[in-house]
Amino acid sequence: MTVTWEELGWERLTEGVGRVRLPGWDCTVGLVITPDAALLVDAGSSLPEGARLRDLLPVNVTHLALTHPHFDHVLGAASFPEAEVYAAYAGYDAAELADDAVRNGLDAGLAREAAAALTAPGHVVTRACTPVPGVDLVPLGPAHSPYDLVVTVSGAVPVVFCGDLVEESGEPQAGPDAEPARWPGVLDELLALGGEDALYVPGHGAVVDAAFVRRQRDALGERFGVSRR
Repeated sequence: MTVTWEELGWERLTEGVGRVRLPGWDCTVGLVITPDAALLVDAGSSLPEGARLRDLLPVNVTHLALTHPHFDHVLGAASFPEAEVYAAYAGYDAAELADDAVRNGLDAGLAREAAAALTAPGHVVTRACTPVPGVDLVPLGPAHSPYDLVVTVSGAVPVVFCGDLVEESGEPQAGPDAEPARWPGVLDELLALGGEDALYVPGHGAVVDAAFVRRQRDALGERFGVSRR
């Protein structure tokens, strides 16, 4: 019997590509399944959340791409010890990551357990690379964070996993590690990668189109006083 994406709790986007919105912070996790690999995009906010993700997966994860080093996207990563991990950064400040998670409402014990279990990404992405056929990882930061990484999936309808460069369920968040002056220009680069017909998957919220990304780009420029030439 074939099990559908929806029966497993995932939203199917295109052939072999899906995503799930996690409770709590409404963080998106993506999944790309190819004949020889399964690439997960982000890992959730704690080890229990990572374990729950494993239960939703129809395959074993071979690759894990982390879009940026914020707690709600990375603290579940140790739940996938068999995966090759890709990120645009070389490591973590575990104490600061746990403290940030606690400030945002995660249980202190869960936060410190997950932060202590993190290991440095095995692959530091400093230029575009293709870990799985049809999937490109492109570092675009700093913008939302110092190390924003975009995951693009080719196909008749391209899919772009944006991380928190794009948010739909609320206003984009700019913490102390953001570089707002670069953010609108980075969204221009994001649009060039995906094109007009792509599905753009925000780090939080519903899937959007290119027009939404342009509107958010313009709103960020106005919000932070960044003029576009």
